[in-house]
Amino acid sequence: MLLDWFWAFLFTEVVEIPIYFYALGRRAARPRAPWPARLAVAFAASALTHPLVWFAIPPLVYAVCDPSLTVSYVAFTIVAEAFAVGVEWAYLRADGLRRAWAWSLLANAASAGLGLGLRELVGWP
Repeated sequence: MLLDWFWAFLFTEVVEIPIYFYALGRRAARPRAPWPARLAVAFAASALTHPLVWFAIPPLVYAVCDPSLTVSYVAFTIVAEAFAVGVEWAYLRADGLRRAWAWSLLANAASAGLGLGLRELVGWP
């Protein structure tokens, strides 16, 4: 399970870091921030939420929904992505990113969409 999480986390970071890195380079709050600082902020956004999405939210959702039902996976996905978008929005907004909600929504939609698509097509991540 931990190895599965690691690959999913790595995939999420590979998809979301470039989006956040680009967004953080466009902001007015610190337009001249050095690239290592932007990279660290971009990495941290998903690093804050991914372990909770992977390890904490499923037991909560499955406690409410019957795990044998497909609806429980759909419910989990909706709750997990809403959580990730909200927390990453707040984190990036606190760092000064304008339109942080839109960037958070884009990054999470990209990683979730690509991840779910790849899982359906090839069984990974």
